[in-house]
Amino acid sequence: MKLMYLLSLVLTIGLAPFAHAADVRPITVFKHAPSAELDAFRRAIRAQYDLKERAWAAGDHMALVNGFYSSTAFTAAEGEPKFFAQGRAQFLDLYKTYVADTTRIRIESIHTHVNGNMGWDWANFYADVKPAKLKNYPPSPVRILFVWEKIAGKWMCAGDVVLLGTFDTVTGK
Repeated sequence: MKLMYLLSLVLTIGLAPFAHAADVRPITVFKHAPSAELDAFRRAIRAQYDLKERAWAAGDHMALVNGFYSSTAFTAAEGEPKFFAQGRAQFLDLYKTYVADTTRIRIESIHTHVNGNMGWDWANFYADVKPAKLKNYPPSPVRILFVWEKIAGKWMCAGDVVLLGTFDTVTGK
């Protein structure tokens, strides 16, 4: 329940500038003063992103899902109203296909926030999809919101939401 509240709050705050079509502005990336907690969180999730990138390149969907996602993680995607998956069993099924269709991925953190055992990271997600499978996937890169939870001392991805487009600038590193 805490995770769903956090996601709702993040999406509400993050999408508030787009509430009125006449008031649409470019995305502003907020800068925060670095803190030890934020620096440690960034290093931990970068290690998780590296794990995901290596497992993907190796074609190992099992290591990717079991090492990166929590057991109750969720995923959803813009423009796909029927697409929602939750839990490792559903993720294993999805990633078996994704990993087979894509040769490699790269994750670029854009804006990161942490507070205790919860955090989130907006990122650009780059995917090298096999030419024969391009029609099944959105153009790369896409924006992705990773929601993180520290479980038994380890940061695990508790869910992600994929949005079309990309962030123009990389800040807050």
